[in-house]
Amino acid sequence: MTDSATTPKTSLNKFEKLKAEKDGLAVKAEIENFASLGWEAMDETDRDHRLKWVGVFFRPVTPGKFMMRMRLPNGILNSAQMRVLAEVVERYGDEGSADITTRQNIQLRGIRIEDLPDIFNRFQAVGLTTVQSGMDNVRNITGDAVAGLDADELFDTRELVQQIQDMITNSGQGNSEFSNLPRKFNIAIAGGRDNSVHAEINDLAFVPAFKDVSPGYISPGYISPEKSEKIFGFNVLVGGFFSAKRCDAAIPLNVWVLPEDVVAVCRAILEVYRDNGLRANRQKSRLMWLIDEWGIDKFRQEVEQRLGKSLLAATEHDEIDWEKRDHIGVYKQKQPGLNYVGLNIPVGRLNAEGMFEIARLAEVYGSSEIRLTVEQNIIIPNIPDSVLASFYTENILKQFTINPSPLTRSLVSCTGAEFCNFAMIETKQRAIAMMKALELDLELNRPVRIHWTGCPNSCGQPQVADIGLMGTKARKNGKPVEGVDIYIGGKVGKDASLGTCVTKGVPCEDLQPVLHDLLIEHFGAKPKVLINS
Repeated sequence: MTDSATTPKTSLNKFEKLKAEKDGLAVKAEIENFASLGWEAMDETDRDHRLKWVGVFFRPVTPGKFMMRMRLPNGILNSAQMRVLAEVVERYGDEGSADITTRQNIQLRGIRIEDLPDIFNRFQAVGLTTVQSGMDNVRNITGDAVAGLDADELFDTRELVQQIQDMITNSGQGNSEFSNLPRKFNIAIAGGRDNSVHAEINDLAFVPAFKDVSPGYISPGYISPEKSEKIFGFNVLVGGFFSAKRCDAAIPLNVWVLPEDVVAVCRAILEVYRDNGLRANRQKSRLMWLIDEWGIDKFRQEVEQRLGKSLLAATEHDEIDWEKRDHIGVYKQKQPGLNYVGLNIPVGRLNAEGMFEIARLAEVYGSSEIRLTVEQNIIIPNIPDSVLASFYTENILKQFTINPSPLTRSLVSCTGAEFCNFAMIETKQRAIAMMKALELDLELNRPVRIHWTGCPNSCGQPQVADIGLMGTKARKNGKPVEGVDIYIGGKVGKDASLGTCVTKGVPCEDLQPVLHDLLIEHFGAKPKVLINS
């Protein structure tokens, strides 16, 4: 393994220096000490940075109240785990909350440093981990939200996603092999036809593809078929990312792999990136910058060398040929007599009461399983036909509806300035209020995906939205105000593509009429006819 020490110290950025001074995972053994010291007495580098290696994030806008980021591979947890998360949030009263993220994950807010030992013990008891969920690590690994439930799926992603997580994190215990990447790294595996994981915005993504294989055609390491046949596997995409400096869609690696080789290919790509990624300029440290410097052919060759065998060329076409589904509502599973139900969680925000209720619903009506989606919503699977009528009567469905209005249905938002020091604007509550106001004025015959993000780091992914809103500083009447840059035309599902910025610096207080006109002009909305009584 090559670490940051191989780079001349004069070219190390400040983050590489702090990693060289002390491994981020070292703080695992210091949690009790941090809890007794209190946040104000801690070493600032430990507090502000190294704690992120165990999923704990200092937030300057809420000093003393930390955020915790989980690891939930494929976005799956159970009622017992959700109940523990709810108990953690509950202890902080009005200051405690949770957010579902665009990586099928959950972040907890209001956490106090003195409670960390007890919280980590509670997590361990129910099989939860936060390890390596921040800083220069692989983020939560996404897979199909309805994996194993969908009769039309091509591959059940759950086991592969878990295997990758276990490889990267040493089964949740922490793994120094992959805890010092040049920057963060996103991995996604698609198992269906609708690209539910937004493959193109990941550093590494696997999309389903069938390959025509003839006897003797398979390269060393693969079993040659006895007769020509189509074999299922994945085309590999690399380099997708959003940052304040640059946004790029992932590009083909020109590689096709069998499911049983996915974990090894992930390891090889991560090793190549870890040992060769650019570390001097942090703004140029994501995987795509290395691919730019080397070229895709050299990058592939390095991966093959690390893997120890040649890889087959990608197929010309993959199997992503459906429009994107959001899974909100009631759907038949491939298991006879069972259903999965998608609940709309407005902008992904949860409180303890809502979390307890979701845990109860999953336990009473389903199999205790709960799933998260990249649209910040929740799926409860395995609900028998015989109890659906009773399920529909639950009061919580008034808050987390199965039939939301078109704009609320597809609304996504990052944390915003309420909790994040990078955000330039408040997002979540503003987004909800503005969608409700627009829906009072407009009739829409289909959902319109509107994504809010508080800053150019693009956690809210405005580039993949029908309408994307990126927080910025605008000016009105000569004074600075909160504003947005507007993106149009992002597409998910088949033929996915990134949207483009069409307007800059719109003051938030002037945004509603602008969105009103965009919805009419581009998305078929019509003004409601008001009838005087």
